[in-house]
Amino acid sequence: MRTLIATAFVSLDGVVEAPGGEPGHRSSGWTFKDIEFDEAAYEIKGREQEEAAAMMMGRVSYEAFSPVWPTLDYFPQYNVMPKYVVSSTLKEDQLVDNWGDITILRSLDDVAALKETEGGPISIHGSATLNRNLSDAGLIDRYHLLVFPVLLGAGKRLFSETDKDKQLLKVVESESYSNGIQKLVYDVVR
Repeated sequence: MRTLIATAFVSLDGVVEAPGGEPGHRSSGWTFKDIEFDEAAYEIKGREQEEAAAMMMGRVSYEAFSPVWPTLDYFPQYNVMPKYVVSSTLKEDQLVDNWGDITILRSLDDVAALKETEGGPISIHGSATLNRNLSDAGLIDRYHLLVFPVLLGAGKRLFSETDKDKQLLKVVESESYSNGIQKLVYDVVR
């Protein structure tokens, strides 16, 4: 069984939208514009590249990442590993051909079936809506969170407001950094 890992930059109030400067959010780029850079805080991002066997994202994140990430030299492992895009609307002829093997999954049932296969961890990038839906369906196994010391108010959130049973998490790693970022790694307790 494969492990599904949600990895996110998140504000203290739970917003995950536009951390890297994506257009459309009034505080776009909030992870670097007002937060002092501390290289140690991002160590987990390099480790994620080394440990992941595949990437997963929703259509919106795929459309944002696919024109850019294949050209970046600081994502070498991500650029060659298999990718899964969860979308009911993306068509095969809309996939880029310079970013390794890309498979479209059409439903959460397809994600659940993928998790049952052999292989290493799958890392979910971006994809606020997909993360919320996977979490609500009980499909996420681990969270890799970098929590930033900022309150954004509005924006896409990591977790939904769905009325559901509580879900316990177990801290497996945590660290605080000089710039106020908190690294929190949680396993979902089953």
